[in-house]
Amino acid sequence: MRIVLDTNVLVSAVISGSGPPGLLLDEVRCGRCTLVTSTAQLCELQDVLGRGRLRSRILPGEADDLIRNLRSVAEVVTDLPDVGDSPDDADNLILAAAIAGRADVIVSGDKKHMLSLEDVEGIPIISARDAVDRLRAGGPH
Repeated sequence: MRIVLDTNVLVSAVISGSGPPGLLLDEVRCGRCTLVTSTAQLCELQDVLGRGRLRSRILPGEADDLIRNLRSVAEVVTDLPDVGDSPDDADNLILAAAIAGRADVIVSGDKKHMLSLEDVEGIPIISARDAVDRLRAGGPH
């Protein structure tokens, strides 16, 4: 399964590796699914991980290691289409990466802007729990 993990899901995975976001990141690291991302999202993730309230939980070296590891295991798409489905530009970059990378699903915890869209160009936008359930069931369904 080809998945895009919204930045909020990646941050949650780093903070608590035992919940659904952490399980999804483990699936990526083990090669059981393909993470699709973009350079723009990796830059956003680096920025978010360096913010005040997260700095006490994630050391700068750990954030750098995570970004480096994601770059090595992910498919980083570069030619992103213009997308304007969300009022949040950062969300539109996530949607664009999913379209460019032909993702099977987009995983987000953002109920207001992302999950409420339900899909973009036929790509379902689902919660981390739903994504784990789909992986356990054997595919994108």
